[in-house]
Amino acid sequence: MSTQTIDSSQLLLQARHVEFDWTNVPTTYVPADPFSTHVFNVLHMLLPAGEEWFVETFKEALPLITDEKLREDVIGFIGQEAMHAEAHTGVLEHLENHGIDAKPYTDQMHWIFGKLLGPRPITELREQNYLIERLAIIAAVEHVTAFLGDWVLNADGLDRVGVDPTMLDLLRWHGAEEVEHRAVAYDVLCHFDDSYFRRARTQLLVSPILVWLWIRGVRFLMSHDPELVDRPRRERKPHWSDLFAASKRGVLPGPVEIVQRMSTYFLPGYHPSREGSTEQAIHYLASSPAARAAAH
Repeated sequence: MSTQTIDSSQLLLQARHVEFDWTNVPTTYVPADPFSTHVFNVLHMLLPAGEEWFVETFKEALPLITDEKLREDVIGFIGQEAMHAEAHTGVLEHLENHGIDAKPYTDQMHWIFGKLLGPRPITELREQNYLIERLAIIAAVEHVTAFLGDWVLNADGLDRVGVDPTMLDLLRWHGAEEVEHRAVAYDVLCHFDDSYFRRARTQLLVSPILVWLWIRGVRFLMSHDPELVDRPRRERKPHWSDLFAASKRGVLPGPVEIVQRMSTYFLPGYHPSREGSTEQAIHYLASSPAARAAAH
């Protein structure tokens, strides 16, 4: 894991405008590896609805935050998450142009975040507790996105196999901002409730649901990918052996690494600032082709 050398408490979080041109990005942008391609594609289906929900929940919490520095961080977090949702929505349009309609899956994600976890007609203490429960979910998910962001910034295997540079830039730009703002959701949760029990209990619930949603997403995409239609039935379904092979090549994090990184959230002295390197994240954000293109 990278060593942090920049004091993240001194950073002013802000949204960065980016421009991605998907015109020449192939459907299978991890060369000869539709499985790994679709593992990454699940991000594009999950994140727009999820990050829009993050934004709305944090807007609800913002007036109740009394720490001025934390308020500034939340405002920056909201801007970054909104930009992430927009960028990943662009990929969904690209996939649709290549014959993959993700709407059946994304409609389910919008139902989960908009209806199941959306506003409820409750008042006073129950209303605040419901808000804190949602903040705890966001903190748990942000732990996952932070260590995945750190992973993708350091995943040399993606360069070795020749992942399409535009898609790789999206993944690393997003990953870098997740590392940059990795402590915000956790600090907001602690501002309202710093109990270990709520934190651990929520992650125990969130982790298996995330895994389940990811597996469902990969199955959906592989079964709807027009480039796989004429392949044998076995090649149109994901298998655990595909994950082990991809992790061995450094294209995806392996199950053991995922469990190890996930489990740090349960340590009594956990804080997200120990995950990843702020310096590395800022360096990438300064050199990201999409960010540089939007600046000119």
